Amino acid sequence: MNQKLLRQIPKVDELMKQPVLQQLCEAVPAQKVTEAVRQILDDLRGGILAGSVEELPAVDTLCAMVAGAANKKAEYSLRKVINATGIILHTNLGRACISRRAADAACEVAQSYSTLEYNLQAGRRGTRYSHVEELLCKLTGAESALVVNNNAAAVLLILSDMAQGGQVITSRGELVEIGGSFRVPDIMEACGAELKEVGTTNKTHLWDYDRAITEKTRALMKVHTSNYRIVGFSETPSLPELVELGHSRGLPVIEDLGSGCLVDLQQFGIHGEPTVQDSIRAGVDVVSFSGDKLLGGPQAGIIVGRKAIVDKLKKHPLTRAMRVDKMTLAALEATLRSYDAGLTDEIPTIAMLSATPAKLRAKADILCGLMTGAGIAAEVVSTEGQVGGGSVPTQMLPSFAVAVQPAGVNLDQLETNLRLGSPAVIGRINHDRFLLDVRTLQENDYDAVVKAVAEAEK
Repeated sequence: MNQKLLRQIPKVDELMKQPVLQQLCEAVPAQKVTEAVRQILDDLRGGILAGSVEELPAVDTLCAMVAGAANKKAEYSLRKVINATGIILHTNLGRACISRRAADAACEVAQSYSTLEYNLQAGRRGTRYSHVEELLCKLTGAESALVVNNNAAAVLLILSDMAQGGQVITSRGELVEIGGSFRVPDIMEACGAELKEVGTTNKTHLWDYDRAITEKTRALMKVHTSNYRIVGFSETPSLPELVELGHSRGLPVIEDLGSGCLVDLQQFGIHGEPTVQDSIRAGVDVVSFSGDKLLGGPQAGIIVGRKAIVDKLKKHPLTRAMRVDKMTLAALEATLRSYDAGLTDEIPTIAMLSATPAKLRAKADILCGLMTGAGIAAEVVSTEGQVGGGSVPTQMLPSFAVAVQPAGVNLDQLETNLRLGSPAVIGRINHDRFLLDVRTLQENDYDAVVKAVAEAEK
């Protein structure tokens, strides 16, 4: 019986001649369709030999299986997903969504030649950092600015230039580890600096820093504990106090600010997140932060501070290895221009952070109406989301979600079907309901979400 079924399996060329697959080749590269045919036939052959297939599918069924496999093969590995988790800066999903203005700017320079390192006024070579330096200085109050490929690189560059062969004093309570096992002590060791821990986990005094200073000390370092908080019986010197001590002893103060916030989030009810401007006003000599966290721009490591220090960093041999490309600079410039023009609401991260309960409820009502109109059992529920990206770790964000009770599948299968769909929809299961948090959903994705849920229930 096995041999008879094996002989009946159609040849690759025969199946490829089917009109439906010929038509598919107009939308999907023929190579991908052929690969899919071979995959389906190989799977069929293996099933027959294993005894799990006792009857060949009809040709129409085979073609449908090929079409599904071919479409999967044609999908890009890095592609859009719809974030319904309520986590704004979801690291696994790419952190900050850049604005339309930023995306258009990046697209334009990507498709053409640009002024990346060309000064049109002077008619000679320019510098790539000039496109954002003036804006960064204006927005933060710093004297100079530099951009590298991420904040880890920024910290590495700063310490390599300012502390190599010497000692950096840091509070024990600020020896953070962020995503990807990036640890401050490890980065210090990698750049040839010696870490001097002072204080305890929960309490570090100004005199701890003062007593630790020796002739080997090159800098005092402050690390913003953006992804955790020490609460209760705790204490740490303020930035102005640390700056005053450092400068009185002839030492620069470095701050790894991490999140990179340019607006006061307290106006949105989010507390405990300092701004870059706060650090510069406090007199910190050099500050580094991320571009794709609370700033809401592309991935980048942004360094701002005193001109003498930052200009020296621009000439460091590592800077070329860490430099950003034209698309990053274009998107970052556009993002900074939104801040400069007071148009922060066009930056998705800021828009999501500032969304009011009334606005979120209205969004949820619209999505729920579309769901029920499509025959999906759904209701609006209150929920909580997060800032994410290692920012504001102790505060949850009140939100609203559409809770789905699937009819034809269980919750785990619904989650899997949505995650494997096209586009993928990522939500979360909570209290025996599948939640779609509207804080991180774009309204122009609602139709796609409804369609995806309807298909995933089957």
